[in-house]
Amino acid sequence: MTNINKLTTWLETRFCTPAYSGWVLFGLAICFFGAATNTMAGWLYVLSGLISALLIIGAILPVRSLRHLTISRLPISPVTAGDDLIITLALDNPTSDHKTLLQIEDQIPLVLGKPYTQAIEVIQPQSQYQWVYYLPTQRRGVYQWQDVNLRTGTPLGLFWCRRQQEIPAASAIVYPTVLSLQQCPIIDSIGQDDNIQFQSDYRAAKATEGVTRNLRPYHYGDPMRMIHWRTSAKLGEFKIKELEVMTGSEDIVITLDSASTWNKDIFERAVIAAASLYFYAQQRQMNVKLWTAQTGLIFGNSYVLSTLAAVETQEEAKYSIPFTSPLILLTSNTTHLSSLLDNSRWILFTEPETTQPILTRHLKGLIINPEEDLQQQLQIFSGIT
Repeated sequence: MTNINKLTTWLETRFCTPAYSGWVLFGLAICFFGAATNTMAGWLYVLSGLISALLIIGAILPVRSLRHLTISRLPISPVTAGDDLIITLALDNPTSDHKTLLQIEDQIPLVLGKPYTQAIEVIQPQSQYQWVYYLPTQRRGVYQWQDVNLRTGTPLGLFWCRRQQEIPAASAIVYPTVLSLQQCPIIDSIGQDDNIQFQSDYRAAKATEGVTRNLRPYHYGDPMRMIHWRTSAKLGEFKIKELEVMTGSEDIVITLDSASTWNKDIFERAVIAAASLYFYAQQRQMNVKLWTAQTGLIFGNSYVLSTLAAVETQEEAKYSIPFTSPLILLTSNTTHLSSLLDNSRWILFTEPETTQPILTRHLKGLIINPEEDLQQQLQIFSGIT
């Protein structure tokens, strides 16, 4: 059966292959021709010839129908895991003929599901048909594919013809989920340590008093608490205080230990945690960067999300972990903890029912239980201090 399927596929992709109705007519043509040979009845020869001519026409027209059709793919916008990718394919008919009864099939990667198909009734001459479909996503990643199949049996449905077109590879980026953290003590505690030499920008952003650097006109959306009421009363218009902001000389580095060996599901939780911590720190206006073994130190929202979408466990360690900077180390390897600075933090992802010795000195850390909700664990600091 496998050999028959291979033969059928080979015929369909290079010329055409009979449909069920085509095989039936082919059998009738043989029977009529055999009967005509035995009886020498001319009308049986005529029937056999008509059916044969019909089969020839039915085999040629599908092949001609797929000629000159071109397919292009519009860029795919990145989405977050759980959202739908919007896939748009444009099918151009540059000929002066109507192209009817087509089937288009997008050969998406198996990890995203089965190929998507769409039936097209007609494409007008000198026009374009756009097919838009929504592809559900479950996990982060960078997915690429390029093959698209066109298939038709027009106009008689006696033969199927399929042609594969290689268009420029689609690149679909699925970002990891970013948890909405109301608080994150493991980050908030960094700005509260006496031994850290800088203040977080977010404290100044929340302040209503301090060294006023400048006054500027009020813009829609500015907080009312930042209005300088005395000057506003004198000038007859609202003036906003711009305060001096104390910035630190050091960066907070969210460090994902991607060069180590991880359990696959636990590593996915670590990636989600890294993305959530990065954007939480950014929301608090802290000077934050991301580190992975493949990319080193990076920053910028889209760059960070793209990196976390593509990161894999046991990556080639092109860069060493920057232990000389204050880190928030996300790891499954306890041996790295002893190398951290005093003002660093760690988050240890362990497998279920695994006990490992933890050497932390006086460092603050958090052990993530894989069986409990990740968001709650990041918001309630119940780890080791």
